[in-house]
Amino acid sequence: MPIYHFLRQLQVCGRDQAPSTAKTLHSQIIKLGLHQCGPLPNTLVDVYGKCGFFQYAHYLFEEMPHRDHVSWASILTAFNKANFPNITLSIFPAMFAIDRLQPDHFVFATLVKACAALGATTQGKQVHARYVLSPFCDDDVVKSSLVDMYAKFGLPDNARSVFDSIKMKNTVSWTAMLSGYARSGRKNEAMEMFKSAPVRNLFAWTALISGFVQRGNGIDAFYMFIEMRREGVDIVDPFVLSSIVGACANLAVLELGKQIHSLVIALGYESCLFISNALVDMYAKCSDIMAAKDLFGTMKRKDVVSWTSIIVGAAQHGQAEEALMLYNEMVSAGVKPNEVTFIGLIYACSHVGWVSKGRKLFKTMTEDYGISPSLQHYTCLLDLLGRSGHFDEVENLIKEMPHKPDEPTWAALLSACKHHGNTQMAIRYADHLMSLKLEDPSTYILLSNVYAKAAMWEQVSKVRKLMGEMEVKKEPGHSCIDIGKESQLFYAGETSHPLKKEMFNLLKELEEEMRRRGYVPDTSCVLHDMEQQEKERQLFWHSERLAVAYGLLKSIPGTVIRIVKNLRVCGDCHAVLKLISGIVKREIVVRDANRYHHFKDGKCSCNDFW
Repeated sequence: MPIYHFLRQLQVCGRDQAPSTAKTLHSQIIKLGLHQCGPLPNTLVDVYGKCGFFQYAHYLFEEMPHRDHVSWASILTAFNKANFPNITLSIFPAMFAIDRLQPDHFVFATLVKACAALGATTQGKQVHARYVLSPFCDDDVVKSSLVDMYAKFGLPDNARSVFDSIKMKNTVSWTAMLSGYARSGRKNEAMEMFKSAPVRNLFAWTALISGFVQRGNGIDAFYMFIEMRREGVDIVDPFVLSSIVGACANLAVLELGKQIHSLVIALGYESCLFISNALVDMYAKCSDIMAAKDLFGTMKRKDVVSWTSIIVGAAQHGQAEEALMLYNEMVSAGVKPNEVTFIGLIYACSHVGWVSKGRKLFKTMTEDYGISPSLQHYTCLLDLLGRSGHFDEVENLIKEMPHKPDEPTWAALLSACKHHGNTQMAIRYADHLMSLKLEDPSTYILLSNVYAKAAMWEQVSKVRKLMGEMEVKKEPGHSCIDIGKESQLFYAGETSHPLKKEMFNLLKELEEEMRRRGYVPDTSCVLHDMEQQEKERQLFWHSERLAVAYGLLKSIPGTVIRIVKNLRVCGDCHAVLKLISGIVKREIVVRDANRYHHFKDGKCSCNDFW
């Protein structure tokens, strides 16, 4: 009788996630000598796993004299729940090697989830092959997990093949397939599947919307979200809100982000941690770092994502001192930083030239927190050293680092060489880049500019030829500005805007004042063979200048002008925007391809170090 009493009590602990009660019951079981009786050992492993005490679960599992399929399913699930899918896969071989057991459908489902979490495509396919050859090959639960796994791998055709073999398709398999198509950019198939879904509930809408957001199709995500609201779908789960907040962040649409924030409050989800984290990230990416800080300050509970979001946000806005201060507060609060935190911190140091602090943070990350540096960490450190002109240290680090530098790493170093006028090293790095299979069009443009500055016209021609062969086209420069609910997009050389005349007159008036203050156009970034006057005319019509002129004409006096540019701000426009901010006494915030620039009183938050 006591065994069944304990079983019932332990099941309640697992359901309610009550670890202290579970420990008390465990103590009583040991005192009564029942710890190896019947189903109690397996139940204890399962309960500790559900309560997040995977160390206790693993200890009990290792001490069990006889382990069965339930034991293995419980411990593997515990590691998955604790976000250690790598351990799930590493200990699985012992199931056969030590306990002589073949996996059942529960174990297969757990292994598939671990592969999906790790993005382990090869191992996932191996588990799938083993499952097909097993007696459980018709289990629809495992098949639903496989659909989800392949969807997360970005292999929608594999997912569809498994999906079509499921006899009793449930909500999980439908939503996984929807998400797989949406996140792979297969919009038409995603929409067809959505229309044919037996139930278009919140989870189906969420799968479609979040898939579009992950793919970068934020506009499609918004259209579907608006349609969902029109259909009156009750938002009983807030995940769809965090996805649409993420779309606002990616598109840098501040006013729309504010509206979604209001909806979050109206629906009562403002205290939800992952929603608050998404909102902090959104405000930072939409250039309103003050709103991000204010929201962060009101959060009653903060996790590593909360702290990292505000630290990275401060770093991107050139507030390196603020980022490091937040890091110190984070550590004092007992929150352990993760690898993303250190990427943000080293990035912050990179953009203000704090070499010694950057080196120290890199050392702290590895020695104090045991975080193995990724290529991204090394790229940030190399960028810091290169920007600061420490090219000997750059060379040594490239030789010592365990990762092979990729295209973005070499491009960052090439840009640093170009900035410091280190022509010899720039040509060497450029020659190395030429040997790689390049994917980013901006890298080709950088190569062309470096060779052109060195008057290596044969190499310039070679780069241009490669671009033609690979159909690489430079994305036209454009800038977007939001004035209230109105959004305007300007391309470089815009000629058809209704306010063209007014914008031209305002820019000419500002240019005259700038020249009186000592402004001389920097045409070094215009590398075409043309007259000086024509080069200056090209600079005059850069998209960010047009957006600023429009903002000055249409916005409320005194308000911040916020602009999003798809390319990096050129040196001349950077100087011009500084001067304009001082002349008109307005703050101008520009989010370019690299970072955020806050122009105010004739200065920029990047301190001209970008």
